[in-house]
Amino acid sequence: MDVFDIVIVGSGAAGMSAAQYGARAGRTVLVLEQLAPGGQCMYIESVENYPGLEKAISGYEFAERLEKQAKDFGARTVYAQVLGFTKENTGFSVTTNEGTYHAKTLIWATGAQHRHLDVPGEQKYQGKGISYCGTCDGPFFKNKKILVAGGGDTALTDALYLSKLTPTITICHRKDRFRAQENLIERVKNNKNITTKMEQTIVSIDGDDNHVTSVTFKDTKDGSLSTEAFDAVFIFVGMLPKTELLDTSLLDRNGYVLTNEKMETAVPGLFSAGDVRNTPFRQLVTAASDGAIAAHFASEYIDIIEGHQYR
Repeated sequence: MDVFDIVIVGSGAAGMSAAQYGARAGRTVLVLEQLAPGGQCMYIESVENYPGLEKAISGYEFAERLEKQAKDFGARTVYAQVLGFTKENTGFSVTTNEGTYHAKTLIWATGAQHRHLDVPGEQKYQGKGISYCGTCDGPFFKNKKILVAGGGDTALTDALYLSKLTPTITICHRKDRFRAQENLIERVKNNKNITTKMEQTIVSIDGDDNHVTSVTFKDTKDGSLSTEAFDAVFIFVGMLPKTELLDTSLLDRNGYVLTNEKMETAVPGLFSAGDVRNTPFRQLVTAASDGAIAAHFASEYIDIIEGHQYR
């Protein structure tokens, strides 16, 4: 039975950084990924603020570099869906649809997924005018009328990107002020292709069965309803951490994994890193930092455990 020193669930910036640091330290490392390497960075049009990059690169290329670097250090990747794991005396047993893997330590780096509005029409028109990724689907709606839902960094960043494709962008936000960084707010205000609908919530997204045609709004002040024609709706209203396989005792009230500064959870040998963790700031650089820290202390944990075993 093969036993890996470190098994990492998730291959985003946190997972691949952990794989790189773990393998470089001489540990046997396995990365388990359900879909493709990269995590949320796969949806980034341009990575331009990562330390050391001389010029901007696509999120896809960034993900490829992460995977290659981890592989070159000796990490192995298996594409499989993790179904669950159990804590054992000697570590962990991780069950996937491709088999069971055993690990001395486990790093949970599954990231987070897009939150939905849960309004009529949202599910029906996904892929038919509703999207959660501007860089992925924006080119399909060149010169179309687009609504962006949300008021954070992601919503404004994607609105700015979409404004390069069409002169008719509207941002809808339920508050009277955006909650994004000030420089993004200023750029939106100065962009002639972007208008805003503040203190408005989306009640329903309507269409002709083939694609989105209009959106109905509710004014948060007086409750009045209004309908406006749109060709597409891009939704950016937060993220949901992928923690459904973890015990709730390990999570905060928002569902993120609780850790200390060593990325340790309440379960000995179980670490967590990246967007799935209860971190106050979620960026590629912080995810990479989390992964490096998790791998370092996972390796240290192995030394301690094995030292006790051989005394």
